[in-house]
Amino acid sequence: MRAARHLTRRLLHALLLLTAVSGFTFCIAQLAPGTFLDEMRLNPQISAQTIESLRVNYGLDQSLPVRYCRWLASMVSGDLGYSLAYNVPVSKLVWIRLQNTLLLGTAAMILGWMLALPLGMWSAFHPRKWIDRGSSVGSTLLLATPELALGMLFLLAVTRWGILPSGGMMSIHSEQSRWMAATDLVRHLVLPAVVLALAAIPVLLRHVRAAMLEALNAPFIQAAKGHGIGNSRLLFRHALPAAANPLISLFGLSLAGLVSGSFLVEIITGWPGLGPLFINAIFARDLHIVMAVVMLFSTVLVIASLWSDLLLYAIDPRVRAEC
Repeated sequence: MRAARHLTRRLLHALLLLTAVSGFTFCIAQLAPGTFLDEMRLNPQISAQTIESLRVNYGLDQSLPVRYCRWLASMVSGDLGYSLAYNVPVSKLVWIRLQNTLLLGTAAMILGWMLALPLGMWSAFHPRKWIDRGSSVGSTLLLATPELALGMLFLLAVTRWGILPSGGMMSIHSEQSRWMAATDLVRHLVLPAVVLALAAIPVLLRHVRAAMLEALNAPFIQAAKGHGIGNSRLLFRHALPAAANPLISLFGLSLAGLVSGSFLVEIITGWPGLGPLFINAIFARDLHIVMAVVMLFSTVLVIASLWSDLLLYAIDPRVRAEC
């Protein structure tokens, strides 16, 4: 019963947050100067009657609240609108790009955590030693390096030495087996995933180190160390579970952060995700694509946060007692 109440409360908060984001996104998009029809007016082959009929068909002659209610109802039903620039339904266009962005974000998250978790644990276990100082200097340098510079540096390296593909998602081959296609996809994925992971590692590393350092300074860990428990058992059996709460929250949000932060990396490396589509839609004033992308990223962020809260509720009895 308590779990049902907690789940209901979290779902209600998520729905309210998404509703607020949808209203803010719609208002900002509608307040932007111009529409896609303004571009069509520059074409002398398109008559004013055709443009006016399109304006009526897409509901642009109606008031702002009516348009918002119609758009929100279509969003709830899964209809993201129609792209005038690409002349296809937005859902059909966005779904493929969303899969590519999620693939890149997931790969970068796995790579970032594989590096940040052991390094942060070891740095916290040996504070102010050479590994702690080295990781601190390295994370500071990475944090001070813009993603654009980092991406261009790696792109220059792979272009100069030809060790990896320099852009895109797949090579152009007329016929190739599934194994070759998967290998080719992984080779194209390495460059943007490494750049995105390196950009995220400083934040992950500092959070892991802080959480582990707090756990290692706890009285029960000091008592366990005084009883002669080995370092490996002390770290993995006692300190890591004690530091799990903030790390679980960070793990859930890191995927959403990497997905939303992949725009620039996708554009630099030519990865066909939502980033290039979003930028092109802004320049083309294709507002249905812009609003759909913003809502998709907001939904991913809310789902990741909800998943983290439910996971914490399931594994930590202290959280269950507070609910």
